[in-house]
Amino acid sequence: MIRIAAVGDVHLGENAQGRLRPALENLRERADVLLLAGDLTRHGTPAEARIVAREFADLGLPVLAVLGNHDYHADAVDEVTAILDGEAGIRVLEGDGVVLPVDGTRLGVAGVKGFAGGFEGRCASAFGEPEMKVFVEHTVDIADSLRSALKELDADVRVALMHYSPVPDTLHGEPLEIYPFLGAYQLGEVVDEVGAALAVHGHAHSGCEHGVTPAGVRVRNVAQPVIRSAYALYCLEDHAPPAAGEHA
Repeated sequence: MIRIAAVGDVHLGENAQGRLRPALENLRERADVLLLAGDLTRHGTPAEARIVAREFADLGLPVLAVLGNHDYHADAVDEVTAILDGEAGIRVLEGDGVVLPVDGTRLGVAGVKGFAGGFEGRCASAFGEPEMKVFVEHTVDIADSLRSALKELDADVRVALMHYSPVPDTLHGEPLEIYPFLGAYQLGEVVDEVGAALAVHGHAHSGCEHGVTPAGVRVRNVAQPVIRSAYALYCLEDHAPPAAGEHA
């Protein structure tokens, strides 16, 4: 059994030191890996990244992350990534992945930030103005990088980690008008094509936790305002679908 803890959208600012740490101290006894689904900071500054690093350092288990749109705001992505890695050992994924041995099983996690564009029937298309083409092509490029990263994993079980949603299911509760800015169907197509066991995302603060891709892969929105806890815990039984999560 593989135990995955996950949370996103913690939005830690410079005054947030210690906010989550008490609930994380015994996480290594409950989970095999912690996934962070982006928007770890408020404004993407190096000072905020250091708060994140201290909050999630030395937990006794691997911590993997993707960045979110807030983490890009200060145009300091490289520095933020270096701080998370260098000061806390948090592996930030963007078009790449990691394979972890867990209880005799190779768990592969691939991650991207993702991007927007909407979902089939109500989505943007690469037609018309150059700006619209660039917008949609950026989403397609990111989906392609997730596809490559997932396929390259030499793993028994694959998990897709992203910030933006791959399906509309987990957006229920959000205004319909902003669905195109919360995710993109191309991400969900990749998850189905590669055959991941689970997809984890954040970003949709007013969405819901549970969803599925068109092919039936479980999708979990772990934005903290949705799960209302320090993390959610999901269990994978080999290649079986994940059980409904518990929160802590």
